[in-house]
Amino acid sequence: MLDRVKNYLVETKIEMKKVTWPTKSELKDATRVVILATFLLTVFIGIIDQILSGIIKLVFR
Repeated sequence: MLDRVKNYLVETKIEMKKVTWPTKSELKDATRVVILATFLLTVFIGIIDQILSGIIKLVFR
């Protein structure tokens, strides 16, 4: 069991050396994109919610 854990940790270390990590600039740009996309999606869903709520109120009036 201990050999399996040791082997796992060794293989994990080897694989982590193969990872290409983003630069600080790339990370900032990706974060901005995620925040903007989240904001736009929130606005879109809010608008659709208001439209559908209005339609439901008209139907059940």
